[in-house]
Amino acid sequence: MIAFSNVTKQHGPQILFIDASFQVDPGEKVGLVGPNGSGKTTIFRLILGEEMPDDGRVERPKKLSVGCFRQDVGDMKGRTALLETVSAAGEVANLGQELATLERKLEDVEDPNYDKIIERFGEVQERFSSLGGYELEARAAAILAGLGLSDEQIHQDVGALSGGWKMRVALAQVLLAKPDVLLLDEPTNHLDIESILWLETFLREYKGTVIMTCHDKDVMNRVVKRIVEIDGGVVRSFSGDYDFYVAQRTVDAVRREAEYDKQQAMLQKELRFIERFRAQPRKASQVQSRAKKIDKIERVEPPKRLVERRFEFKKCTRSGDDVVNVAGAKKAYGNKVVHNGVSLQVRRGERWAVMGENGAGKTTLLRLIAGATEPDAGGVKIGAAVEMAYYAQHQMEQLDPDRTVIEELMNHAPAANLGTLRNLAGAFGFSGDDTDKPISVLSGGEKSRLVLAKIMYLAPNLMVLDEPTNHLDLDTKRALVKALSEYEGTLVFVSHDRAFLRAIANRVLELGKAGPHAYPGTYDEYVAKTGHEAPGMRV
Repeated sequence: MIAFSNVTKQHGPQILFIDASFQVDPGEKVGLVGPNGSGKTTIFRLILGEEMPDDGRVERPKKLSVGCFRQDVGDMKGRTALLETVSAAGEVANLGQELATLERKLEDVEDPNYDKIIERFGEVQERFSSLGGYELEARAAAILAGLGLSDEQIHQDVGALSGGWKMRVALAQVLLAKPDVLLLDEPTNHLDIESILWLETFLREYKGTVIMTCHDKDVMNRVVKRIVEIDGGVVRSFSGDYDFYVAQRTVDAVRREAEYDKQQAMLQKELRFIERFRAQPRKASQVQSRAKKIDKIERVEPPKRLVERRFEFKKCTRSGDDVVNVAGAKKAYGNKVVHNGVSLQVRRGERWAVMGENGAGKTTLLRLIAGATEPDAGGVKIGAAVEMAYYAQHQMEQLDPDRTVIEELMNHAPAANLGTLRNLAGAFGFSGDDTDKPISVLSGGEKSRLVLAKIMYLAPNLMVLDEPTNHLDLDTKRALVKALSEYEGTLVFVSHDRAFLRAIANRVLELGKAGPHAYPGTYDEYVAKTGHEAPGMRV
């Protein structure tokens, strides 16, 4: 059991929480939610003992093993992805290394300590076997495969992998170790739908405790059974999944609003009486009595009203009816054939979700449509009066780290006045001093919002979006879904967020080994027709 008892924690002038009390029992699956900067990461650090509370206590059993997955990975190189994963398996990995050392020593029968070496070898081997050491590499390979790594990637130098794939290896390390408590900070950020579905199953079946932050509502609903919310210095616990928490939070907000309004009405009534009869001697005792009464009343705090973030795309110009025509496009990188004759007809107002397994060529198809790469054969034709904007993950890397948020927008739209750009920044969560933040210190989510703000200013009538919800928190995702639902242009996009897919797609293109297959209809209709949420993954 992990127990927070009246914990108070402050970072500089910012009070994260006051008198926070909650406990996590063995085997519980808990979702940690709250605005950016509310203290979710600090909760993890307090559990790990990396920070101490300013007041109160954090209690945990001394022998409790805790594994933590964070968004920053260390330097990984010089070993295969498989061996890198196995190396972090805790005691069993250390025993495996000792076992290998002892095996080499056993070759020297003249060693004066030979009997002791044999004895130690037996002890280590027994412990190694009891911890499942002989199945360790097989388990590691299965976890890596579940997280989407190919057999080739599993056995290549981990240093050759991109940052996103290294994040998967770091996640595999934590899962393989099987600690008593898993602390997971946004584990789905770099995963596709297939890997997310695999991770959901793994976490549901996990015998230990899981405490996680996650911006994927579907994952939270399917994995966690309790929500711990941190907001404005207050920590509250809700039994149930994420949807139950949202509904309960709404009910609580309505109740607190009613309590506040009722008390304010009563106070105003008493204050009016006191003011009216203050100067009348015959009413003096009543005035004094009521004044004492309202002084003793414990005031209901004014409820915090949730200000919903709202993006508004400017009205775009009308394109022709035929927006994109991909005709028999072929694309290969070296000996790897990504597309061998893919075709797609996109008409005005359609919202195409492109789906497929790892390596199916989803991003490559978007790059072909956006003109970021050329087909080796076949063609891509953009229709009449089409004004296109392309959102890709690499665009975050192309932001100038030496500029501030407002300077980046001014460089992007030099003809716009400063007020317009500040309003634009505000719509995407950059208000007040946030517009003067250097891009070098922005989080992944903040960079995503900035790139989306630049696209919104262009008012394109065709948007090609590659994982637009990556790094976005749940509030920002809701705002983006609402904005795109009202957008009058055409969309072609890739996303691993099923809530986003359900809300936006009205066409699905599935890329698979049997070739591309188009499904007219929504994502839910696609799931109903195919029986899977992602290619090859059954519901």
